[in-house]
Order: sequence, then C-alpha cells, then structure tokens
Amino acid sequence: MELRCVDCATAYPPVLLYRCKACGGILETVGDDDTPSVSLGESVTPLLRARRIEASLPGFSGEIWLKDETRNPSGSFKDRLVAAAMGRALALGIGKVVCASSGNAGAATAAYAARAGIPAVIIVPAHTPLGKVTQIAAHGAILLLVEGHYSRSYDLALALAERHGFANLTTTFINPYAVAGLTAVGTELVEQFGGAPSHVLVPTGSGPLVKGVWQGIAAAGGTTRLIAVQAEGCAPIVQAFETGASEVTAWGAPQTIASGISDPLIGYERDGTYTLKLVRESGGRAIAVGDDELREAMRLLARSEGLYAEPTGASPIAALPRLLAQGALPPGSRVVCMVTGHGFKDGKAYQEMPVRTHKVADPADIAAVAGLCEAALAAA
Repeated sequence: MELRCVDCATAYPPVLLYRCKACGGILETVGDDDTPSVSLGESVTPLLRARRIEASLPGFSGEIWLKDETRNPSGSFKDRLVAAAMGRALALGIGKVVCASSGNAGAATAAYAARAGIPAVIIVPAHTPLGKVTQIAAHGAILLLVEGHYSRSYDLALALAERHGFANLTTTFINPYAVAGLTAVGTELVEQFGGAPSHVLVPTGSGPLVKGVWQGIAAAGGTTRLIAVQAEGCAPIVQAFETGASEVTAWGAPQTIASGISDPLIGYERDGTYTLKLVRESGGRAIAVGDDELREAMRLLARSEGLYAEPTGASPIAALPRLLAQGALPPGSRVVCMVTGHGFKDGKAYQEMPVRTHKVADPADIAAVAGLCEAALAAA
C-alpha cells in the first residue's frame, strides 16, 4: 500500500501524512491495507425499503431505500473512519489521538480510543449539541470547546497533530486511512442490492462519505449518481455546483440545525472541490435543504419508517421532494438515502415537535382512557 495525491499523483510510503508535500493536495490510499482496525464489533448496517416514504412522494415511481448507519457502535457512520484510522495510528506507534468534530466523529474517536486504551483530545464548536458532547465526555476524552464555526476546531486539531505528535483523526479528507475506511459502504450497497443503486443521497460536509460510496461501488464494478446533500445555511459545495464553478469557496457563518454538515470549509476548500468533482463525474448533483424540511424529514423517518435520526441523518429524505420536482429521479429509480447519525445525538429538534402525550387522571377508568386514545387517533 502507498499514499498518492489525487491532484499531482505524487506517491508516498504509508506513513501518517495529511497533505501532499508537492502540491498540498488530498492524499488517498492505493492498494490493500492489512492493518487491523480497532474494533467495537462493527458489522454490515441494514438496508431497509422505505415504502411509506415512497408513497409520500406524489409522482414518484421507483424505490427508496435507507442505509441505516445509526446501527454503528457509537451511532453514526463515523465509526467506520475512526476504526480504520486509529488502527493505522497504533501500527505506526502513535499512542495519542486528536479529532476536530461537529460531534459524531468526536464521539467515535472517544469511544474507540477508550477501547484501544489511549488518550484522546476532542475539539468541538462550543455550540455542539448536548447529546454529542455528553457522549464524548462519557468515554473520558479531553474535550475542548472552541467558540465559532467548525473550521476553527479543525485548525487547532491540525496544529496539535503537527506540533505535538498526536495522530489526527479528524474525518474530513485530512486522514487518508480514515477515508479508506468508508469504501466498505459502497461495496456493502452493491452486495445488498445485488448491483448498484441508481442514486445515492449523502449528507455532505467536506465529503469523505461521497468518496467512500463512489469508490466502493466502483470497486464492485458498478456506477451510481452521487447526490451531495447540504443544509441551506451551510452549502459551499451546492453553491459551486449551481453556479457552474470548478472550485468551491468557503462559506461564512453556518446557520442550520444540521450540525453534522455545518462545515464552512474555511482553509481546506480543496476538500469541497474534490467532492464537487466526484459528484459531477458521477452524473449526480449537489442540493441544499432548509431547516423546516429537515424537521419534516426527521418526523417522517421516525413515524413512518421507525428510524430515529438526527437532522443531518435525515437530510437525504428532506432532499427527495426537491429532486423529484427537478426531474432528477426518473421512473424506475432505485434510490439509497444514507441515514448517517442516530437521533440521540441531537434530540432538541424532536423535543420541539408536537407530541401525542396525554395525562391519565384515573388509570382504573379504562373506558375513559380508551375514549382518549380513540379521540387522539382520530385527530392524528
């Protein structure tokens, strides 16, 4: 195995290197990596047909499937990246890790570091949802809260890695071994489908999951249209796609409930540009959704399909009506929505939704309770 720059093709031995020394480009792994991952018992995640969501889309004629990444050990797809990257760090003799995160990668890193018995420093924006912060702290990691947007946390993690010997497990494109851990998502999809889906909708910050899906499906001999889904309040890749730009420019201050994709890409815009290139090469597109659409998608997933997802994880569902209106989902489409993070990560949006909760004055009055239930069901 070796590392290779995706821009200038310069090759490097499999050491811990975060950018190409020749041009500053993104590095990827080439060849098989037989380094053992740190494991918490990962397995293939479920692929579920979403027939009620299909029925909720007027004019849609095809199939909607949910790749349920909430079933990973720490509750998000980030476990795949962290397990691979931490295994490589340990193999290289590095015994401490750092991770800049909007929450999920930090939780994964903290969990897998606890499993490996090594210290972890997790750096998150100060406004990170409480559920994610709580999960990180539970695993005993050193937690640093940084005011401002995610890119400030990214810069601090990079500095600690470069100057103080931490392995950087930040899950942008910065760690090539982490990104390689996502290839399995694409190969799993092909195996579960018996072929490649026509479209895969991916919640997208900087975009490693887009690459993992694309690379895994390609390795299995298939192709798909990649749909990068971002939030309207932080959509640098969508902005470049819609304007026809060849390069992504950084976003300003993010404004969205989808914390997992609120990455403005300040200082590492090349990550977004690479993701944009992959999307275009696949014949896909980038699309942004609003917070109200995210809330409705969360509700639909939970009440129609039984999946409890955070706002970011529900973003592909939010994008479906827009894609259908744009004519991007022709008849016969077999669409996969990547549900990337569990609802326990960020329950605030659910807590603000109307619920069907009623106080029972007298549990012994079965007739009154039954009447209350019937009335509530009729009003639903």
